[in-house]
Amino acid sequence: MSDVMDEIAARGGPSPLSAVNDFVVKFANVNGSGSASANSLFGKSILRMGVPVAARNIFPSNIQGLPTWYEVRVSEAGHLGRRGGVDMMVAMNPQTWGKDVASIEPGGYLFYDSTKPLPPDGVRDDITLIGVPLTAMCNAAYTDPRQRQLFKNIIYVGALAELLGIDQEATDTLIGEEFKSKPRLIKPNLDALALGRGYARENLPPVGLKVRRADAVGDRIYVEGNNAAALGAIYGGATVCAWYPITPSTSLAEAFMSHCEDLRRDPETGEARYAIVQAEDEIASIGIVVGAGWNGSRAFTCTSGPGISLMQEFVGLSYFAEIPAVIFDVQRGGPSTGMPTRTQQSDILLAAYASHGDTKHPLLFPEDPTECFEMGALAFDLADRLQTTIFVMLDLDIGMNEWLCRPFAWDDSRRLDRGKVMTYEALEAGAPFGRYRDVDGDGIPYRSLPGVHPERGAYFTRGTSRDPDARYSEEGPVYVANMERLLTKFETAKSLVPAPVVRKAKRRTPYGAIYFGSTTPAMHEALEILEGGGVHIDALRVRGFPFSDEVIAFIAAHETVFIVEQNRDAQLRTLVLNEGGVDPAKLVAVLNYDGSPITARFIAEDISDRMRQLVARPAHQAAE
Repeated sequence: MSDVMDEIAARGGPSPLSAVNDFVVKFANVNGSGSASANSLFGKSILRMGVPVAARNIFPSNIQGLPTWYEVRVSEAGHLGRRGGVDMMVAMNPQTWGKDVASIEPGGYLFYDSTKPLPPDGVRDDITLIGVPLTAMCNAAYTDPRQRQLFKNIIYVGALAELLGIDQEATDTLIGEEFKSKPRLIKPNLDALALGRGYARENLPPVGLKVRRADAVGDRIYVEGNNAAALGAIYGGATVCAWYPITPSTSLAEAFMSHCEDLRRDPETGEARYAIVQAEDEIASIGIVVGAGWNGSRAFTCTSGPGISLMQEFVGLSYFAEIPAVIFDVQRGGPSTGMPTRTQQSDILLAAYASHGDTKHPLLFPEDPTECFEMGALAFDLADRLQTTIFVMLDLDIGMNEWLCRPFAWDDSRRLDRGKVMTYEALEAGAPFGRYRDVDGDGIPYRSLPGVHPERGAYFTRGTSRDPDARYSEEGPVYVANMERLLTKFETAKSLVPAPVVRKAKRRTPYGAIYFGSTTPAMHEALEILEGGGVHIDALRVRGFPFSDEVIAFIAAHETVFIVEQNRDAQLRTLVLNEGGVDPAKLVAVLNYDGSPITARFIAEDISDRMRQLVARPAHQAAE
């Protein structure tokens, strides 16, 4: 390797990259090879050294055989979004060799299996090669084919750990924790790690990328968004989950099952205090949820875009009959089957206006697993208060990847907010009850639960038009009054959904940016990049729909507002235009929709390019 470095220097090429606690390592593997757990071990070992990491698993939708990538961002500064570019590529897949080598930054490193010769056209002059004969080492150490495949991954983690300065204590401790339920596997994995470390120590010269112990993690936790949302549902009072398996939401239902086993059983009898139903399809799932909500239970389903498409009619029933429901939408690439294991923010319009006719549904946009927990709990209060379906809009990036985030917090004095529910006492005292009457002027009627009173409070639930007392009616004025009341209720929701978060630039600026969800960490880094180049932008993170007046005021206060999102059709921008009545010329779309999580470099470069275009426009076009 040192000969290659000397050759690079002699040609006047870039020096090998040098960085401490600030670089990107990407693993290129074959799906089904068992590499994901080894790559996760690599990232978590760095985390154990007090250095923040952000890991993204990019995998295909088939079972095995196709390319998969695992990217680890190491950032003591705390940047947890994708940066863009690769400083070290661990190239374990010949099928993607050319693409993987091309993605390496000038001066970067290529770690590869040197058992076989390099492809004649597969090497760049401006990168450093790190060859380890992994296949030969495995063939010498193991006879079982599956062991050779699995331990090859652990060996390269050991070699990388030695090269980068990752503490042996960190890697060994994690192995012990990973296999504590299967102790017989601990020693073989430790031996494989030691094999890789030993080879690197004896045969490889140092590299410029290093991990050094730090204290930058603090009390933050490392957790998947789906797991966090499921725990939020528990704390939010959910007792019913009806679902049908679909990537990438399945692990949310599975996590809810696990949490229910711990937290939803009677401590004395062990009796289950929950109902989890794997229905025959998504239509049945949402039907069960709506039925449970009508009966007074807090119920939810979790799905993705294709499931939302199937659930439309029942969502409309929830809206029009005013029945609480919660849907966790873990978004993926579409349309149709699309890219089931890739991430997008492409269900925004689908969820906001789900079902036929005139409908509008509140949406919550968590930025990370902590907000998945918080909004996962909040969604059930909102569903009861507003008597409608609440969508929690995750995506695959948040849902299926582990994120470093602040610990979950819960106020034990907090009580479930059931909204306007007629009690037995109120009905017994003769309180007037009309199921769809707006008695408070906020558009939200009072409801009663089945069986609350033997003689009063009953009403007929239906999806057809009715008067304020729930009596069937197709008279035009009655229908119009009911639809206008639903709009009033939606207006009330503005003050109930989470408020936006504003991030002011250091200098006064005519430029603003709006973003949401998993785009947040990359957006924050992009703002720093732009600021470093003298470009100052105010920013607003949307956390809920309907949009508060603050969102519209933010747009009004700036000449140009960039809306950053991960879909082709600028769906959030469309929603802002449709609901906010703002000038379309002010809203500039910044869009990433290739299925991979958006990067800070992409955002910064795209905004810079668009700002140059704005400045270069002729005066008459600018005036228009």
